Amino acid sequence: MNETFNFIPSPITFDYDESFLALANDSGRMQYYHTEKGGSRIRIGRNEFISAYNSKYVVAMRPVPSKAQLFQLQFFTKQ
Repeated sequence: MNETFNFIPSPITFDYDESFLALANDSGRMQYYHTEKGGSRIRIGRNEFISAYNSKYVVAMRPVPSKAQLFQLQFFTKQ
């Protein structure tokens, strides 16, 4: 059974200070990134990504579509 995950973006705007992103590279290994609002994307470690998710105030989450059977995620935080 092949199910698809349909994502409908929210029309509600929100303010955030930074975002964190978990993406899979071509070989399937996860890579984690941190972006300050208006800044460039910096690669971070898995533990830093998990720590941010567990300790920061998350204001929004966005699933990142992928053709492969994996889950990619971006979340936005406010300090």
